[in-house]
Amino acid sequence: MKKLFFLAALAIAAVASNAQVTTPTAPASPVIKGEDLVKFKETVHDFGKIKQGVPVTYDFAFTNVSGKAVVIESATASCGCTTPVKPEKPIAKGKSNVIKAGFNAASASPFDKTIYVKLAGVAQPMELKIKGEVLSADAYAKFEADKGKKSGGK
Repeated sequence: MKKLFFLAALAIAAVASNAQVTTPTAPASPVIKGEDLVKFKETVHDFGKIKQGVPVTYDFAFTNVSGKAVVIESATASCGCTTPVKPEKPIAKGKSNVIKAGFNAASASPFDKTIYVKLAGVAQPMELKIKGEVLSADAYAKFEADKGKKSGGK
Protein backbone atom coordinates (compact mmCIF):
# COMPACT_ATOMS: atom_id res chain seq x y z
CA MET A 1 0.00 0.00 0.00
CA LYS A 2 2.88 2.37 0.79
CA LYS A 3 4.30 1.76 -2.69
CA LEU A 4 0.95 2.59 -4.30
CA PHE A 5 0.62 5.78 -2.27
CA PHE A 6 4.21 6.77 -3.17
CA LEU A 7 3.61 6.13 -6.91
CA ALA A 8 0.39 8.18 -6.83
CA ALA A 9 2.17 11.09 -5.12
CA LEU A 10 5.00 10.85 -7.67
CA ALA A 11 2.51 10.91 -10.55
CA ILE A 12 0.75 13.98 -9.12
CA ALA A 13 4.09 15.76 -8.70
CA ALA A 14 5.06 14.95 -12.30
CA VAL A 15 1.77 16.31 -13.65
CA ALA A 16 2.05 19.45 -11.54
CA SER A 17 5.61 20.13 -12.71
CA ASN A 18 4.56 19.79 -16.34
CA ALA A 19 1.82 22.34 -15.75
CA GLN A 20 4.52 24.90 -14.93
CA VAL A 21 5.96 24.87 -18.44
CA THR A 22 5.76 28.37 -19.88
CA THR A 23 4.93 29.11 -23.45
CA PRO A 24 6.78 31.79 -25.34
CA THR A 25 4.93 35.09 -25.41
CA ALA A 26 4.26 37.08 -28.54
CA PRO A 27 6.56 40.07 -29.00
CA ALA A 28 5.14 43.26 -27.53
CA SER A 29 3.68 45.68 -30.01
CA PRO A 30 5.60 48.94 -30.30
CA VAL A 31 4.57 51.71 -27.94
CA ILE A 32 3.02 54.61 -29.83
CA LYS A 33 3.92 58.06 -28.53
CA GLY A 34 2.02 61.26 -29.16
CA GLU A 35 5.13 62.73 -30.80
CA ASP A 36 4.85 59.97 -33.44
CA LEU A 37 1.44 61.32 -34.48
CA VAL A 38 1.54 65.09 -34.02
CA LYS A 39 4.30 67.68 -33.85
CA PHE A 40 3.71 70.86 -31.89
CA LYS A 41 5.47 74.02 -33.05
CA GLU A 42 6.27 74.60 -29.37
CA THR A 43 5.20 72.89 -26.15
CA VAL A 44 5.92 75.75 -23.72
CA HIS A 45 4.65 79.34 -23.92
CA ASP A 46 5.77 82.13 -21.60
CA PHE A 47 3.24 84.96 -21.37
CA GLY A 48 5.75 87.05 -19.45
CA LYS A 49 4.20 89.66 -17.14
CA ILE A 50 0.45 90.07 -17.51
CA LYS A 51 -2.13 92.26 -15.79
CA GLN A 52 -4.31 90.73 -13.09
CA GLY A 53 -7.92 90.21 -14.14
CA VAL A 54 -7.14 90.32 -17.87
CA PRO A 55 -7.45 86.79 -19.31
CA VAL A 56 -4.91 85.71 -21.93
CA THR A 57 -4.92 82.96 -24.56
CA TYR A 58 -2.33 81.20 -26.67
CA ASP A 59 -2.73 78.83 -29.63
CA PHE A 60 -0.43 75.79 -29.53
CA ALA A 61 -0.10 74.98 -33.25
CA PHE A 62 0.47 71.38 -34.31
CA THR A 63 0.61 69.25 -37.46
CA ASN A 64 -0.52 65.66 -37.96
CA VAL A 65 2.68 63.85 -39.04
CA SER A 66 1.16 60.36 -39.05
CA GLY A 67 -0.19 58.46 -42.02
CA LYS A 68 -3.81 58.65 -40.88
CA ALA A 69 -6.32 60.97 -39.23
CA VAL A 70 -5.64 61.76 -35.57
CA VAL A 71 -8.32 62.24 -32.92
CA ILE A 72 -7.65 64.36 -29.86
CA GLU A 73 -9.75 62.70 -27.17
CA SER A 74 -9.23 65.32 -24.49
CA ALA A 75 -7.28 68.38 -23.42
CA THR A 76 -7.36 68.93 -19.66
CA ALA A 77 -5.59 71.43 -17.44
CA SER A 78 -3.75 71.07 -14.15
CA CYS A 79 -6.12 73.61 -12.55
CA GLY A 80 -9.41 75.40 -13.11
CA CYS A 81 -7.71 78.70 -13.97
CA THR A 82 -6.58 77.23 -17.30
CA THR A 83 -9.09 76.37 -20.02
CA PRO A 84 -7.86 74.35 -22.99
CA VAL A 85 -9.98 74.01 -26.12
CA LYS A 86 -9.27 71.13 -28.52
CA PRO A 87 -10.38 70.49 -32.09
CA GLU A 88 -13.61 68.46 -32.12
CA LYS A 89 -13.07 66.77 -35.50
CA PRO A 90 -10.27 64.38 -36.50
CA ILE A 91 -7.20 66.06 -37.99
CA ALA A 92 -6.39 64.60 -41.41
CA LYS A 93 -2.85 63.47 -42.21
CA GLY A 94 -0.58 66.38 -43.04
CA LYS A 95 -3.08 68.96 -41.76
CA SER A 96 -2.53 71.49 -38.98
CA ASN A 97 -4.70 72.77 -36.15
CA VAL A 98 -4.38 74.34 -32.67
CA ILE A 99 -5.08 73.69 -29.02
CA LYS A 100 -6.18 77.01 -27.51
CA ALA A 101 -4.97 77.60 -23.95
CA GLY A 102 -6.78 80.23 -21.90
CA PHE A 103 -5.60 81.53 -18.52
CA ASN A 104 -7.84 83.68 -16.30
CA ALA A 105 -5.10 85.71 -14.50
CA ALA A 106 -7.31 86.02 -11.41
CA SER A 107 -4.61 86.19 -8.74
CA ALA A 108 -1.31 88.06 -8.71
CA SER A 109 1.53 85.54 -8.62
CA PRO A 110 3.86 83.60 -10.89
CA PHE A 111 2.20 80.64 -12.64
CA ASP A 112 3.30 77.45 -14.37
CA LYS A 113 0.39 75.34 -15.64
CA THR A 114 0.21 72.10 -17.61
CA ILE A 115 -2.27 71.01 -20.26
CA TYR A 116 -2.55 67.26 -20.85
CA VAL A 117 -3.43 66.31 -24.44
CA LYS A 118 -4.75 62.75 -24.87
CA LEU A 119 -4.62 61.30 -28.39
CA ALA A 120 -6.70 58.29 -29.44
CA GLY A 121 -4.59 55.11 -29.39
CA VAL A 122 -1.83 56.64 -27.25
CA ALA A 123 -1.62 55.71 -23.57
CA GLN A 124 0.54 58.59 -22.32
CA PRO A 125 -0.84 62.14 -22.75
CA MET A 126 1.35 64.84 -24.23
CA GLU A 127 2.10 67.90 -22.09
CA LEU A 128 1.88 71.57 -23.03
CA LYS A 129 2.91 74.28 -20.56
CA ILE A 130 2.02 77.92 -20.05
CA LYS A 131 3.83 80.15 -17.60
CA GLY A 132 4.29 83.77 -16.66
CA GLU A 133 3.62 86.21 -13.86
CA VAL A 134 0.36 87.95 -13.03
CA LEU A 135 0.90 91.47 -11.65
CA SER A 136 -1.59 93.61 -9.73
CA ALA A 137 -2.90 96.67 -11.62
CA ASP A 138 -0.44 98.98 -9.79
CA ALA A 139 2.54 96.64 -10.29
CA TYR A 140 1.62 96.19 -13.96
CA ALA A 141 1.38 99.97 -14.50
CA LYS A 142 4.84 100.38 -12.94
CA PHE A 143 6.18 97.52 -15.11
CA GLU A 144 4.81 99.17 -18.27
CA ALA A 145 6.22 102.58 -17.25
CA ASP A 146 9.65 101.09 -16.55
CA LYS A 147 9.53 99.18 -19.84
CA GLY A 148 8.74 102.44 -21.69
CA LYS A 149 11.72 104.16 -20.11
CA LYS A 150 14.07 101.33 -21.11
CA SER A 151 12.91 101.35 -24.73
CA GLY A 152 13.68 105.03 -25.17
CA GLY A 153 10.34 106.62 -24.31
CA LYS A 154 11.92 109.15 -21.86
